[in-house]
Amino acid sequence: MAPGLVDPSPSTSEKLPIDSWARPKQTTEVLDYAPLATIDLSRFDEPGGKQELAKTLYDALTKVGFWIVTNSGIDDERVLRQFGFGNTFFKQSLEEKRRFPCNFAEGEYFGYRENSRWIGDTGVKENIEMLNIHKDIPAWKDVGKHRIVEENWDEIRDFHRELWEKVVRKLYVLMSIILELPENYLADAHAYDQVSDDHLRYMIYNVRSQEEWDKAQAYSKGGHTDFGSLTLLFSQHVAGLQIRTPEGDWKWVKPVEGGITCNAADTLTFLTNGFIKSTIHRVVTPPKDQINTARLGLLYFSRPGDHTPMRTVPSPLLDRLGLIPEDHKDLTKDVPTGTEYVRARVKDVHHKAVLDKREGTSFEYKGLAVQNHYK
Repeated sequence: MAPGLVDPSPSTSEKLPIDSWARPKQTTEVLDYAPLATIDLSRFDEPGGKQELAKTLYDALTKVGFWIVTNSGIDDERVLRQFGFGNTFFKQSLEEKRRFPCNFAEGEYFGYRENSRWIGDTGVKENIEMLNIHKDIPAWKDVGKHRIVEENWDEIRDFHRELWEKVVRKLYVLMSIILELPENYLADAHAYDQVSDDHLRYMIYNVRSQEEWDKAQAYSKGGHTDFGSLTLLFSQHVAGLQIRTPEGDWKWVKPVEGGITCNAADTLTFLTNGFIKSTIHRVVTPPKDQINTARLGLLYFSRPGDHTPMRTVPSPLLDRLGLIPEDHKDLTKDVPTGTEYVRARVKDVHHKAVLDKREGTSFEYKGLAVQNHYK
């Protein structure tokens, strides 16, 4: 059954007006920011540009797991327009937002995620809402669309695909160069036109009191890694994101005007047997001068699909490093697909009404394991 199938909304003669949105002012507090590499994609098509960018990306992939993309070629007005769609959506009635909920029982992440889950026994709920929008491929033609998406579908789907083409695909090319694979190897493994759970996300961290932040963070503060392969986060200026550095310290991620914060995620780590680092990160209390500002987010998640076997890629570099297990060289051996693995983990983490403590636990699916908690 396709995710999010419910009765369509009643017809209406007028489109929803879209709220314009501008980035809030950056904090004036002095924060300890992580030094992150910058990948300037304007150099991608220069002679030797891809090779130079791959050299810059190498350390970010293998040591830090986070980096910044600049000069993506995507006009910032189009980015702000997408923020406007998200800002408008989260102001809609709960009845409208609930029309197409995420089907976590099946590990499906398309649709609306409500901030309904309790954080243990703290008496505090999560303050996150999100809307995850599928890519425009035939397999997802019957996925339900909220009114904001239906009325602006051409604009949203064009942005969705442009983001993959101008940023995601190019990053996979750079990674393939590093791994000494054919340039399009990882892009093909995450191909836009193939079935996968890639999604564009509008997300909001609603305002909560300092007391509520303290209770929530005291309960669970270890951070997490992302489920898929690659995450893109557009700059929005409200501080909150922290990463755990290779030295074990927590440092803030500084918003970059017009930039995109990127991080590798778990399935890239699996596909490279640990060579690419899926970095632990978390969202914490904003600085005092931003604590009363909702943190609106625009993100893109790239995930391996039905056509991608979850085994170490045949990289000459990984082979020389001894990182390709012998049983992974047997291409006849049955292994989970990217979609199967990611959906199994989504179901394990999100199909519940209470966020539980996960210290000392891990999740395993057909031999692929990941920690559920990080100290």
